[in-house]
Amino acid sequence: MTLFGTISTDAAPAAIGPYAQAVRVGDLLFTSGQIPLTPAGTLVEGGIEEQTHQVLANLKAVLASVGADFRNVVKTTVFLKDMNQFATFNSVYGTYFSEHTPARSTVEVARLPRDVLVEIEVISTIPVEG
Repeated sequence: MTLFGTISTDAAPAAIGPYAQAVRVGDLLFTSGQIPLTPAGTLVEGGIEEQTHQVLANLKAVLASVGADFRNVVKTTVFLKDMNQFATFNSVYGTYFSEHTPARSTVEVARLPRDVLVEIEVISTIPVEG
């Protein structure tokens, strides 16, 4: 079992800087913030709904690479460009966290990479390898 290491998957966009998609520490996974890029690195067109779906798809892929899913997430941090879009964001987010609701912080920021509308990072447990 790996106790520490960087995590990378082709099912999510590659890091666009000197950082890892995620880092494993024991049975915890800390993801970098995901923005609405496709795995090919293309920015998703559309508004907060489309961008939130892509960000969560990216996080789902990173979690899956270590055998985890959204039920393993213990904390999310959400960065929104415009808090006026919170209700729309929250309705999409809630479809991914309907069975299990982790702790969450949501903050409005002045600007995000590539001028996107949303970025999310998570902390997750990693299921014990059978």
